[in-house]
Amino acid sequence: MNKASFLLLLALFTFVACRPEPPVDGDDLTDITYAPAGYTVDAPNGFPPMEIPADNPMTVQGIKLGRHLFYDPILSLDSTISCSSCHHSDKAFTDGEVFSVGVEGRRAKRNSMSLVNVGYSWIKTREHNFMWDGRFATLEEQALAPVEDFNEMGENWENVEKKLRNHPEYPTLFREAFGIDNTAEITKYLAAKAIAQFERTINSAKSGYDGDRWSNQYMTPAEQRGFELFLGDAAGNPVAKDAECLHCHSFSDNKALFARNNFTNNGLDSVASFSDFVDKGYGATIGDPTQNGFFREVTLRNIALTAPYMHDGRFKTLREVLDHYATGGHAAPNLAPELSTSTSIQTLTEAEKDDLEAFLHALTDTTIVNRAEWQSPF
Repeated sequence: MNKASFLLLLALFTFVACRPEPPVDGDDLTDITYAPAGYTVDAPNGFPPMEIPADNPMTVQGIKLGRHLFYDPILSLDSTISCSSCHHSDKAFTDGEVFSVGVEGRRAKRNSMSLVNVGYSWIKTREHNFMWDGRFATLEEQALAPVEDFNEMGENWENVEKKLRNHPEYPTLFREAFGIDNTAEITKYLAAKAIAQFERTINSAKSGYDGDRWSNQYMTPAEQRGFELFLGDAAGNPVAKDAECLHCHSFSDNKALFARNNFTNNGLDSVASFSDFVDKGYGATIGDPTQNGFFREVTLRNIALTAPYMHDGRFKTLREVLDHYATGGHAAPNLAPELSTSTSIQTLTEAEKDDLEAFLHALTDTTIVNRAEWQSPF
């Protein structure tokens, strides 16, 4: 071996020998400063202060960790899928797919839901808040599910915990966020808490509607006419045509969400009996066949960005949605009474549908795409 080769090998050996080792499961972290800074969610226009679970207070460090986890495919089986794979900021944190794509090209069983204003969708006195079928009470519970869903991330939390404990950066981030003393304390529950903290920062109320509501200047005449149809009799005019939207998408008593946080059969399928629903939805969650075919009523904020629509993504456009409701929905023993008894929405003209659709577009907050604090940290 010549001198040059010897020196090259020596340098390589020295580099490998001196390179910092990743943390080992159980490594002490107490030399890392733990000084969490409290974080208060800025309430969007018309929204009250957000209710935060007592066991997961918001901190700058917790949000930072949650943002990293949200965008990191390390949570998935093959490191190809992250939370952000199904929740894109330019689509109001949906993905534009009928059914989301998971590991190995597997397809989820339902359409991806928006995360915008999701922190305001929590009613702490209820057991059923999140997902199309309401199977999770809290965001923390929901954040645990995709990792072990076969069609989504296809991993198991035991493996994910090992990956996080042995990662060169996550032990420090977990220490800074939650004050753990060693890497063995990194758990799926802390990871879920961090992701939930980040999701509670994704709030939006800077649309044309909001501008009009506060400064009376931003909605176009067509959007204003659509708003009056949306309000119907609630606008104070008893002879106004009512598009019947407020029944499921009220905003005055539901924190300006344009959703009442409930579950309904909105007439998507014609069935003769409760057992005939192919996807039983909320009824299966609560074990009540009379509520089979019920699904969550989604917020209308940013609705123009979240196509395709419904739990199964069956409608490609907002116009298809309006046309569906204009039919009164398909017959079922538990069809929402607002549809089964309504006639006003069925008399909408095409021009009135144009106006109503224009108003729905006025609920789009175009700033959500550019907010740096919601983008990938990588």
